[in-house]
Amino acid sequence: MTDGPPELTSLERTALYKSLGNPLRRRILDYIGRHGEANSTVLAKELGESSGTTSYHLRKLAEQRLIEEIPEKSGGRERWWRSLPFSHTTPDPATMPPEEYAAAEQLALLKIEVDTRLFRRAHEEYRGPDGWAQVQRHGAWMTKDELLAFMREYHALIDRYGHPRERAPDGARPVNMRFYAAPEPVGEWDGEPTGT
Repeated sequence: MTDGPPELTSLERTALYKSLGNPLRRRILDYIGRHGEANSTVLAKELGESSGTTSYHLRKLAEQRLIEEIPEKSGGRERWWRSLPFSHTTPDPATMPPEEYAAAEQLALLKIEVDTRLFRRAHEEYRGPDGWAQVQRHGAWMTKDELLAFMREYHALIDRYGHPRERAPDGARPVNMRFYAAPEPVGEWDGEPTGT
């Protein structure tokens, strides 16, 4: 049995979804993700907010273990922050209490907007099969067990080829990837799924 992150309660998941759905907190996380570290003063200047506001949101993100203080850089009132590794799988929406469901739904709508922009960028920046931007669409017949096994292998591939920022080799760039799988409704498909 492997030790993983502790299971979040519904209240903790609700707070997490609200944090990730907060536009300013997302901008803070994006900035730290791109630059590796930041303090409230840097973020205030870059994001057009007061340092008091950015400091408050940094503390909230730290409470949810999305970022951590960099002790060797922090001193006095100046606190520097870096991202923490983060992975979360949303549970079945049918099991969520109403407040958690509403927070998760709001976050999902925000993710759809972000993913739509990423999808457009991937198409605009596509330079053939050897370029940085890749666009792939496929269809296949699978059982549920095969789909879940595919998902496990997909995660294993990301772990195999991906690097934490601090150990990334020269020439590495952050790459945004998305994976969606949605089966056709039962009884409504009699041909071969296609990928174009």
